[in-house]
Amino acid sequence: MKIIAREIPPRTVWALEQAGVHPLLARLFAARGVRAKEELDDGLALLLPPDTLHGTREAAALLADAIAQDKRLCIVADYDCDGATACAVGVRGLRLLGAKNVSYLVPDRVVDGYGLTPPIAERVAASGADMLITVDNGIASVEGVATAKARGLQVLVTDHHLPGPELPSADVLVNPNQPGCGFESKSIAGVGVMFYVLLALRSELRQRGVFDTATQPKLDALLPLVALGTVADVVRLDANNRRLVAQGLRRIRAGAMPAGVAALFKAAGRNASVATTFDFGFALGPRINAAGRLSDMTLGIECLLTDDAGRAEELARMLDGINRERRDIEGGMRDQALLLAESLFTADGEGIEAPPPAISVFDAGFHEGVVGIVASRIKDRFHRPTFVFAASAAPGKEQELKGSGRSIPGFHLRDALDLVAKRHPGVLLRFGGHAMAAGCTVAREHFETFEKGFAQVARELLAESALTRQIETDGPIAREYMRIDLVDTLHREVWGQGFAPPTFSEEVEVVSQRLVGEKHLSLKLRHQGQPIDAMWFSHTEPLPPKVKLAFRLDADEWQGVRRLRFLVEGAEF
Repeated sequence: MKIIAREIPPRTVWALEQAGVHPLLARLFAARGVRAKEELDDGLALLLPPDTLHGTREAAALLADAIAQDKRLCIVADYDCDGATACAVGVRGLRLLGAKNVSYLVPDRVVDGYGLTPPIAERVAASGADMLITVDNGIASVEGVATAKARGLQVLVTDHHLPGPELPSADVLVNPNQPGCGFESKSIAGVGVMFYVLLALRSELRQRGVFDTATQPKLDALLPLVALGTVADVVRLDANNRRLVAQGLRRIRAGAMPAGVAALFKAAGRNASVATTFDFGFALGPRINAAGRLSDMTLGIECLLTDDAGRAEELARMLDGINRERRDIEGGMRDQALLLAESLFTADGEGIEAPPPAISVFDAGFHEGVVGIVASRIKDRFHRPTFVFAASAAPGKEQELKGSGRSIPGFHLRDALDLVAKRHPGVLLRFGGHAMAAGCTVAREHFETFEKGFAQVARELLAESALTRQIETDGPIAREYMRIDLVDTLHREVWGQGFAPPTFSEEVEVVSQRLVGEKHLSLKLRHQGQPIDAMWFSHTEPLPPKVKLAFRLDADEWQGVRRLRFLVEGAEF
């Protein structure tokens, strides 16, 4: 592991300080590309205009006509948190804007697989719907859209995933990553795309005289859901996404949120009045995702749709229980996957065992709903692109293996799968995804071919330097900033993918260390001559007396007293 410090342009830091930004925040923002205080303005007026997202005008006209004709609309969702929040935003928003018949359908991860498949399109048609609307999926569903159109359905696809070689023949496509779309926020989440469609629809309805600016519905009530889905999907927090998240957080902290979001905070033991992006990514998001992994995402969507506080709390408790079950399953799978990964190690020129350039593992006992999480754990442990496979539990598809992959910087996972597919025709039955996360299906008999082919692609495309894990940090932290109030200041800001949370690095003395719960390292350190406690979660190996650490600032509370501590992210020996 190598710890490196971000470049911090001094002139920009000075300019931000002169504009009234706190000196520590000025340094952090400058290191993340912020050049002026105006870029930190999270006002809704600064959001990218909806009409710059290709297809929103046509989608707005299509939906406005459907509402006027009282057509039956059915949203086809996805089974992750982005898909669940996008579905809830779609249902709530369309009803706010006058749609009287809005239903939804969410695929089953095991039986249906991903996206709008022909059987799902048939089910939507059989339900009596007139229009099918996809959220967080559909851009690759060529056959599913064709089936829906053949059954007489109008089809609106809203998605953010990368398109394949052929676009579906939907009535309207809204996706910032489709050819010809100039929308600047290419990393907007699926829930953000649906929110933008609703903004365009409201504008269209204003033009038609349905309401004016004084009487129009307030769509900002949907922003807590937009913020949750955006962070949980780990999309890059560019300026537009940061504004969406900041606006959602602001409303949650003020107590203005759907009953289900409030109930999820309670179930997770988190305080909504001081909500952070960490809460979205590590507390609420996993509880919603657990439903799609092990049960039925309808539970998660219903939790986000209900306005009954009692019902919301009941559903949130159910989601919390499913998430606990998910953690138990994940623990056993992770241990077995680690053993399988280590069996792939080979000795280098100096006789040191090292992992291959990419890792693919499969075990008959793995649960397909948890393979993505385990792949992420293996990737983090060995710093290699990783796929974890499980046998499909779908009837008649027991010989298919469903894999989920996670990547490292410098290796585009979906492009790598495309190359494997071209070199080994027929091995990949299906695949799709992003640069850092992707999924695929292979026949069990072809697993070894995939494993070797994937490793070979990684061997060719990954530079040697990319195989060493690097942690970017903000360098040393001055003693004057080691204060609880500044921890709270940092936590209030919007951090996440592409706008990394503040991480500092310095050499410290290790005064004492002990294991907690057999899997976490509790430390007493000396930092700049002063004692400080620290925790390194999911790490058990002891540290030397002096070591360079990468750490985040945190506040630990014990018996009502809050104390500063470090959360260790990594060490360089």
